Amino acid sequence: MRVLGIDPGTIITGYGVIEYTASGLSLIDYGIIKSGGRDPFPERLKRVYEGLNWVFEKHKPDHVAVEKVFYGKSVKAAIKIGEGRGVAILCAALAGLPLSEYSPTVIKKSVVGVGSAQKRQVQEMVKVILNLPKPPEPFDSSDALAIAICHCHRRKIDDLINR
Repeated sequence: MRVLGIDPGTIITGYGVIEYTASGLSLIDYGIIKSGGRDPFPERLKRVYEGLNWVFEKHKPDHVAVEKVFYGKSVKAAIKIGEGRGVAILCAALAGLPLSEYSPTVIKKSVVGVGSAQKRQVQEMVKVILNLPKPPEPFDSSDALAIAICHCHRRKIDDLINR
């Protein structure tokens, strides 16, 4: 199973693609989709849409996992992140792929073991879990990989329960 994790944003969207097999998790790719913070907002959303479609076409994921937004630095920031999430959800729907959403706390618990973990801790655990030589950077991409890892862990638990 190939999983695409998405850390949504309208200036920077992180993505991470991992493979989940019987032998474990392995990294396929990660990166960011970046638009100019001064670009008109519709152009930023278009850039996220085009970038995610490129990732979908290149890596052909089987599942998509996205971070839920439950707060922002401000109402305005939360709304913009929500609009970025909407683009990610639309891309998954247009590709006909199942989508799962996880809160930041659930993601951190799944990857680090603590729901209040800091970004650097998440980044280090992603490195360990995927057996990488160095932590993936920037945080947006390591967060996206953590989202994909969380999804795989949840699927593994669901598979065990449903046996």
